[in-house]
Amino acid sequence: MNTIAFLGLGTMGSPMAVNLSEAGHTVYGWNRSEGRTVALVEAGGRRAASIAEAVRAADTVITMLPDAPQVEEVAYGTDGVLAHARPGTLLIDMSTIAPRSSVRLAQAAAERGVRVLDAPVAGGETGAVEGTLSIMVGGEAADVEAAGPVFEALGKTVTHCGPHGLGQTVKAANQLVLAVTLQACAEAVVFLEKAGVDLEAAFDVLDGGLAGSRVLTRKRANFLHRDYRPSFTLGLHHKDMGIVTDTARELGAAIPLGSIAAQLMASAVARGDGSLDHSALLRGVELLSGHDPAR
Repeated sequence: MNTIAFLGLGTMGSPMAVNLSEAGHTVYGWNRSEGRTVALVEAGGRRAASIAEAVRAADTVITMLPDAPQVEEVAYGTDGVLAHARPGTLLIDMSTIAPRSSVRLAQAAAERGVRVLDAPVAGGETGAVEGTLSIMVGGEAADVEAAGPVFEALGKTVTHCGPHGLGQTVKAANQLVLAVTLQACAEAVVFLEKAGVDLEAAFDVLDGGLAGSRVLTRKRANFLHRDYRPSFTLGLHHKDMGIVTDTARELGAAIPLGSIAAQLMASAVARGDGSLDHSALLRGVELLSGHDPAR
């Protein structure tokens, strides 16, 4: 069993830390805002008053933070991970950030004798709670193997994608596919409703054929009932699509549908929908189709 410092106890991080504690690991939790360690402590974990306190005794440090600036602050700050982690510590960044940021972190950590994996996840809040996340890992094969007991408590699918940064690259591709599929589903909803088709019956047909997808299955109730309580917000997906478009530009990869999906997501956030579930892309299609959607 590992001694783990878990930094970032938000919607995803809190249940992940709980699962690690319940799997028998010793987990020290830290979060920037107060009150986020309650669930972890109730599960047998411990609250750390600072990053330094959480990290000093840790074999493994996990960060689960909103974006690269927060990861860099936690990693590079004077009270940060690299200032206090012991040589040989394994730092697993499970945030979703740009691949180039992950590569820089691995290089900076290596100078301190700290090993790094970029290991973003897919599966949303449900996957975090149930311990069924899909984990995409970049880094050294030996470090991926060493992280096995940690990953086993968090996910069902763990894939070593290659060197540092490639876990984040695969996550960016995941977010690209997800955004385009959500938009297509939203357009199909409006298309069907305007034609007078029973939406639930149409979903049954679509789900049974080649057009069926996990997105359609998982977001079916959101579309049917206009239920936009967030499992993953438009604001976060908008951030991720920025990573997608920037990385595609660096690689010289054309993503025309992805670029349109990114702009539609940006429009939704600009309208004030950033805190809604990303299935609320449907609201934008309704507006374009002459219907004023209700929240």
